[in-house]
Parts: sequence; C-alpha cells; structure tokens
Amino acid sequence: MSTPAVPARDSLPDAAGHFGLYGGVYVPETLMTALQELEAAYLQARQDPAFQQELRHHLKEFAGRPTELYFASRLTEHCGGAKIFLKREDLLHTGAHKINNALAQALLAQRMGKKRIIAETGAGQHGVATAAACAKFGLECVIYMGAHDMERQALNVFRMQLLGAEVRSVAAGQQTLKEAINEAMRDWVTNVRSTHYILGTAYGAHPYPMMVRDFHRVIGLEAKEQMIAREGRLPDELVACVGGGSNAIGLFFEFLEEPSVRMFGVEAGGHGIRRGEHAARFAGGRLGVLQGCKTFILQDADGQIELTHSVSAGLDYAAVGPEHAFYRDRGRIEFAYATDDEVLATFQLCSRLEGIIPALESTHALVHGMKRAKALAKDRIVIVNLSGRGDKDVQQVAKILGHQT
Repeated sequence: MSTPAVPARDSLPDAAGHFGLYGGVYVPETLMTALQELEAAYLQARQDPAFQQELRHHLKEFAGRPTELYFASRLTEHCGGAKIFLKREDLLHTGAHKINNALAQALLAQRMGKKRIIAETGAGQHGVATAAACAKFGLECVIYMGAHDMERQALNVFRMQLLGAEVRSVAAGQQTLKEAINEAMRDWVTNVRSTHYILGTAYGAHPYPMMVRDFHRVIGLEAKEQMIAREGRLPDELVACVGGGSNAIGLFFEFLEEPSVRMFGVEAGGHGIRRGEHAARFAGGRLGVLQGCKTFILQDADGQIELTHSVSAGLDYAAVGPEHAFYRDRGRIEFAYATDDEVLATFQLCSRLEGIIPALESTHALVHGMKRAKALAKDRIVIVNLSGRGDKDVQQVAKILGHQT
C-alpha cells in the first residue's frame, strides 16, 4: 500500500479545524462562541506585527529565548554512534517549553479583554508557566490538577501558589491530567464571558491544536538555524516526547517539508503495553473523541476511556494531538515508546554524564534518541528536544529508587 500524500504544512488544519480524519470541534454549544471568538482573535493577532513584536520581546526578556542547541559529547561517546544534540528548552524560565504558549495565550486573553485565566496541568510545568505569565500581566489564575499528580509534583504545586495561582485539586477518576481537563472545561462553560482557558498542549477543540503548535514553532525555527550555523547542514533525525504533543510538533513543524529529516515521537510505555499499564496511544489505542477532539485514544471496545500509567505525569494521558495522528498515518512522523524502567535509567545516566537533570517526560525522548544514535554512523546527527528540566521530578525519582530525602 502506498504512503498517503503529505500536504503542505501550512495548509493544515482546514477551516473547520480538521487534520484529515482528526481534530475538529466536539464541545458543548455553550463553548462554541468562545472558541469562535478565540479563533478570530488569534488569526488577527497572527497577522498583527505589534502583537508578534510584543510576544518576541517577552519570549526574549522574560522567558530567555533563544535556547541553546547543545552538543551532548559524553552521551554521544557513550552511544558510540551519531552526534547527539539537545535542544535546551529546559533552560527557559519556569523550566520547560510551556512558557512559549502560556505567554502568548496570556497576551491573547488581554487582547480579548479576559482578566481571569484557567488552565490544567499534569506535570505542573504548564501550570507554573501559566501562573508566571498571569503574575507578569496581572491576571487572576486558577489551575486544575489531579490529586495524584499534585502528590507526585508537590514542588510545582507550591511554585504555582507562590506565583499567586489558586491550585484546585481534582479527586475524580484517576486523579490525573484527563480529570483536570474535565474540571477546567466545566469551569470555562460556567464562566465563559470573563475567562480564557489556556490549554497547555496541541490538543482539544479547534483552534487550540493549531494555535498551540504555532506558539511553539519557535523551537524548530531556532533548531534549524542553529544546526545549519553549527554543522552547515540539517540534522538527520529529530526526537521528542509526545503527550498531547506540543513540544514535539513545535520542533517537527519546520522540518516537515525536509524529506531528508526523519522524525520520531516517543510516548509513555509505562510498565509495558498492557491495558491500564501505559499511555502509548499509537501502540494500544483506536480512533475516538475525547475532550473536544477526534484522535487516537486509549479506550475499550465500548468507547470507555482506559486507565493510563506513566512515571511522568505530563505523558499520563489517554489521547494524542490530532496533528500527530495525521502525520503518523502518512508516515511522516514515526512513533515509539519508552518504558518507565528505561526512563529511570536514562534519567540517571544523563545526569551523571552531562550534568543535566532532564524532566521525566523529556527523558522518554532521550531513551529513543540514544537508541537511534547507536544505530547510526558517527557522521549522522540526532537532535533530541529536551523539553523540560527534572528538578520537579527529583523527589519522585528518589522515592522510587529508595533514597532518603
């Protein structure tokens, strides 16, 4: 069977928010007006030089862009194959790529006259970034977070509170990211006139997948320019972790029309591909609708959402961004998964060899990036998106490994 044609990257999504079969708008009627208002505001802002200039200013002065493209010499030596470069999103203010989108959406909220912000968070990095952006711009901030995630990401809970956000614990269901999104959407329905929902990943109802992707395109733009300046050519492979998929599509997007560049998204393999033991949607999921979007979802034959598991709270989610599903069907982006055991081993290895403690989410990408480097010749180049730093995960990993803290 031939591989489906890959359309021009800027032609997606279509006017209804579809990436082929995926995406769309599956929300209560109450939210349709808010989504249409958001789309109109975003499309206008995208063409407004003043908005773009202000966003670039804040990304530079507040967030710390551009981030470095770092040659991981000791990891490269350890693998014995291709050169490994890390795109250092972990160096951004608040510790992850999430600040790109949080700043941009906070500016959009101001543009729309919305003074109250809500958000969801799993690993806490989007919550911290949103709280920081709200503190900077003087906006009220409420963050929804699953009770289980609050326990394993206690440091980020306090950081959000320190930045002035109200963190609301969600005790329903599995008490993780899915439930946090449910509560955030209920809040938005109730307070839609005064409130903007800063969704944290390239997921949900249109225009969020498009908008969040565009706010993270800066990652790939920088990486391409930096690689050409440093090595005089494009990389051979790109690797990024995929929960909803914002950091990954941010890196991949500028390379989609570069056929020589191979791209890998890495999902959470958890304890292995058994029901309820992982969060690898492409390894165990099927087409369905969840929280505003049609995409690959971990669900049973009756459409009930399955339990998920990952050592990383940010990847512990039952669905994947629709643009990733679209490009996976067309063979343009390939997907793999990393297990908890692999991630914990690589978390320690990177820390000891490079002096960089990666986020558990980002470590999934490192696991596969190192596998790819070992399989490639020494004149090849792999870029791994180090989407966040692991300060938030140290206590959790210490507990898992049996260390006293």
